[in-house]
Amino acid sequence: MSSSATAAEPITAQNILRLFPDIDTTSTAALSGHDAEQIRLMDEVCIVTDENDIPIGNASKKTCHLMTNIDKGLLHRAFSVFLFDDQNRLLLQQRATEKITFPDLWTNTCCSHPLGIPGETGSNLTDSVEGVKRAAQRKLQHELGIDPSQVPLEKFHFLTRIHYKAPSNGEWGEHEIDYILFIKANVDMKVSENEVRATRYVSADELKALFDDPSYKFTPWFRLICQHMLFEWWAHLDSGLEKYTNETEIRRML
Repeated sequence: MSSSATAAEPITAQNILRLFPDIDTTSTAALSGHDAEQIRLMDEVCIVTDENDIPIGNASKKTCHLMTNIDKGLLHRAFSVFLFDDQNRLLLQQRATEKITFPDLWTNTCCSHPLGIPGETGSNLTDSVEGVKRAAQRKLQHELGIDPSQVPLEKFHFLTRIHYKAPSNGEWGEHEIDYILFIKANVDMKVSENEVRATRYVSADELKALFDDPSYKFTPWFRLICQHMLFEWWAHLDSGLEKYTNETEIRRML
């Protein structure tokens, strides 16, 4: 799909039906039996993009995460926050059992989506990064109860974007342009049990050991980031991180 053919169009859900006429936007069968609050959140509006991260429309979280739609090329914008404390330990979370996609898996501090709402969108990289930071602040509060004052926007560092695709199970999956954000902050948490089953801080060596522990299962995007980039970035958290920030090229991990 050519970004030049779509970049000037208004960002609407109708665009998606024209660009992807065969996607499923109405079926609710895949939601049957799931947690009521998580079903409600599936109505949130994600930002659909082309492969160059140019917004081409909006679609519900449910529409964006059905594997049948992903297999037809539907791609959306996301973010992954890596929050470190003053000991440079990374805060991990285990996703709640109630989550519809990737339940019970361990992952980075917060993984979610900027929404198609004022303040979280952007058609150029600068604006998109600012939108993602606002979304990250919102979701850190929603999932972990972290007050926005403890994670001010100016403390987030944007590193890069990764393009990846991963199935969750037969019905659900991810296909994202994922913005990677680092932040170093000591925070107080009041975890939402509907979102997060458990949390723990780990050093780099402790995280490497967890990957060898069969009792810990990790999300596919977190594994990708750890395998390719995380530990090098982590080693430069206090000195030299700037050489890794604000990458303009999208890293393809398909």
